Amino acid sequence: MLFPTTLVGSYPQPEWLIDRAKLAGRFPPRVRARELWRIPPDLLAEAQNDATLLAIKAQEDAGLDIITDGEIRRESYSNRFATALEGVDIDNPGSALDRSGHPNPVPRVVGKIRRRHAVEVEDVKFLRAHTRKRIKITVPGPFTMSQQAQNEFYQTDEEASLDYAAAVNEEIKDLFAAGADVVQIDEPYMQARPEKARQYGLKALNRALEGVTGTTCVHICFGYAAIIHERPSGYSFLPELAGCSCGQVSIETAQSNLDCSALTPLKDKQILLGVVDLSDMKVETAETVAGRIRRAIPYVDPTRIIVATDCGMKYLPRDVADGKMRAMVEGARLMREEVSYA
Repeated sequence: MLFPTTLVGSYPQPEWLIDRAKLAGRFPPRVRARELWRIPPDLLAEAQNDATLLAIKAQEDAGLDIITDGEIRRESYSNRFATALEGVDIDNPGSALDRSGHPNPVPRVVGKIRRRHAVEVEDVKFLRAHTRKRIKITVPGPFTMSQQAQNEFYQTDEEASLDYAAAVNEEIKDLFAAGADVVQIDEPYMQARPEKARQYGLKALNRALEGVTGTTCVHICFGYAAIIHERPSGYSFLPELAGCSCGQVSIETAQSNLDCSALTPLKDKQILLGVVDLSDMKVETAETVAGRIRRAIPYVDPTRIIVATDCGMKYLPRDVADGKMRAMVEGARLMREEVSYA
């Protein structure tokens, strides 16, 4: 099938589940942020399951081909996994600069990083049980987690990133065993910290993928549109991903109006092409989406394009997110017809 559609990961959490004003009024949490949830702890898991069902249905109703769990159970894309690991002190957090340049509380690394237990396996099983479509789950990348921590144990951040990678590797293997069709590794800090990423980011990512046989994707972006408003004209770290073990690379092109010739070095990868602008509360027309797909075709064979959002949708109003998903599906359909008749 040409131009299958999917989310990068998150879908907006309902207002009855999480305080969306508090969520939007702060930087994405790196330590636990239980104060965001509106539901009492003893009822929270059930409420998160109910909201996940809504996210699955919304994606299916829009016509998406690859379904995520919407990351409904998470306070941010990274903190649920990062705070579940051995070796990190989450009760006495440290501080690190966010990609915006502002300090943010982060886990302190005080011992060897190890995975205590599977973190997202039950999420995959729940998703698999409630849709017949292909499913994708996301995990934070080892390089990004190493940048979102205060290291007080390892000699270098590179050493920390490799132990993060070992933990991610164990998780990914369990996620495929639980039924995932695609596992996406989120590595936005490779774009935010390109020099460090060139030193050891790719090494850590490939360590996280050792022995993994399922379909994997790496997501790299300019940050949530609700938090990071300005977009550079191009990626600081993208051609390097030709050397990663992932079969897919997820990038954004809509808000940044990216010159898609930047995708030329990734000729051996499938491209999750971000074609939905999450900074704009207006829903794109199908033709606008089709045009954003069209401009990539000179540089990426259509058979390698998967149509996606620029980044996670968690900060959007739900009605806007639903409209943008439908526009994405319809734009992909238009391009499917156009390419088939060419």
